[in-house]
Amino acid sequence: MALNLAHQIGTLCGTPLVGDTGATAGGEQQPAPAAVWKPQAVGGSPNLRGLIQRGGQGELEQASPPMSPCTSSVLSAMRPDLSVACQALVADVEAATAEAEAEEMKEYLISGGGAKGKGVPVYVMLPLDTVRPGGGLNRKKAMNASLMALKSAGVAGVMVDVWWGLVERERPGEYDWRGYDELMEMARRIGLKVQAVMSFHQCGGNVGDSVTIPLPQWVLEEMDKDHDLAYTDQWGRRNFEYVSLGCDTLPVLKGRTPIQCYADFMRAFRDHFSPLLGSTIVEIQVGMGPAGELRYPSYPEENGTWKFPGIGAFQCYDKYMLSSLKAVAEAAGKPEWGHGGPTDAGGYNNWPEDTAFFKHDGGWNSPYGEFFLSWYSQMLLEHGERILSSAASVFNSTGVKISVKVAGIHWHYGTRSHASELTAGYYNTRFRDGYLPIARMLGRHGAVFNFTCVEMQNGEQPDDACCRPEELVRQVAEATREARVELAGENALPRYDETAHEQIVSTATSMGGGGEGKEKMVAFTYLRMGPDLFQPDNWRRFVAFVKKMAEGSEGVGPCRELVEREAERSVVATGPLVQEAAVALMSG
Repeated sequence: MALNLAHQIGTLCGTPLVGDTGATAGGEQQPAPAAVWKPQAVGGSPNLRGLIQRGGQGELEQASPPMSPCTSSVLSAMRPDLSVACQALVADVEAATAEAEAEEMKEYLISGGGAKGKGVPVYVMLPLDTVRPGGGLNRKKAMNASLMALKSAGVAGVMVDVWWGLVERERPGEYDWRGYDELMEMARRIGLKVQAVMSFHQCGGNVGDSVTIPLPQWVLEEMDKDHDLAYTDQWGRRNFEYVSLGCDTLPVLKGRTPIQCYADFMRAFRDHFSPLLGSTIVEIQVGMGPAGELRYPSYPEENGTWKFPGIGAFQCYDKYMLSSLKAVAEAAGKPEWGHGGPTDAGGYNNWPEDTAFFKHDGGWNSPYGEFFLSWYSQMLLEHGERILSSAASVFNSTGVKISVKVAGIHWHYGTRSHASELTAGYYNTRFRDGYLPIARMLGRHGAVFNFTCVEMQNGEQPDDACCRPEELVRQVAEATREARVELAGENALPRYDETAHEQIVSTATSMGGGGEGKEKMVAFTYLRMGPDLFQPDNWRRFVAFVKKMAEGSEGVGPCRELVEREAERSVVATGPLVQEAAVALMSG
């Protein structure tokens, strides 16, 4: 049954699918998915504050696929001849309809519509705990069904975090790729591409972190000995999400520098997965900070330190960062500026106008402010430069793209100082473009600029916090165009509503970087695969979204109608797989 279903879906979508090879031992009966799968009500469009404060998921209500008269066991038992006649009649109607639709689609393609490469490929982020500690793939049966459903919906591939804290967990230089071996083989067999994230950060303590995966044990041992290996704020609070960039080039990790550790990890990944590079594994996203983003951990949620829309705090008080600041200040003839960051910049949950440094005419726009912010942001750029140089040398000639993720810090964007961006390391103000230097740095290494918050609209965010996600995305797109760098996108928050989908389609298909003639993003990665995605209404909207992204525009007239019709067929075809995936994911 599973093989027949996979064959039918493959025929419909133009791609053969492979069934789940992990059959239940001993032929044990499994409950029918329709008997236990339940839909979840879809809420409104969340903003960041709403997501943080939201409670647990509500109980799911029962639902099962509708039964047509032709498949009714009661009708078949009463009138076998009527059942056969009904089936024949439906078959004739479906054949005629399919022939008409095929001819309509043929004419549409001949006229130039639906050209290959016209749209933006969609990838889907996998759960953070896809691979479990000690090796192995979590929820293997659920993963197989889920990937098959994604493939049949037209998804190009998936994104997975390759956790430093799992792979090189016990001892330096010893790598355990077992869980990732299973996943990569499953993706290859099903026909999905993979974006592999070199995740050199801790999982836990940021928006959306549902599990905790610390840094490798041997790294934490070194951080326990020397707390200055961790980012530090002006109150002495340490952040162990990521090794401080202040010690990038110092042999502080069992005789190796952090940059050497990252390079060795990427090299081991390349060597182990070399047969799949450029074919199944098509992109390497290089982690450069907390949440995998090129930034400082200026707004940590862990232990309630920060709450949206606080401005965050500078992270430059470990001895390695202070040593650099002191040297730069002395070289500038201002040794008094080398003792730390501004003392009047407030705390994590202040607003700009609460502080002397970030207010409308504050110290951010003074000679000292310019000096400090230039140094702070330059340290981040140099950190990115060092890691990208290593990544480019490791993956040169392997056929994979390299990308870097930059955070979409949209709150207080409408103020003059852009305080929240400044504390994160992006020197972006009313008078200075902080994203063009980042784009140029990526351009020197041929890397893709991956940006978040593509799904957001200004009106969905609290106006008093001067949130301007749309203007921020436009600024980043302009920076990538000027630097001739390719632009990719992600949604910052889980969204399943049509409003968010239409915003993504509009933005992704019209605001790409890379210079003249490339006015669309090179890829979009959807946050995130899980039980919610496979709820009936969410899945229906998601499939339509993927089709629209492939089309390259929101579509008008016959074009939109064809896209929606194709999406509806895909929804029907994937129903059993989606139910199986939802049940397996819910049951763990």
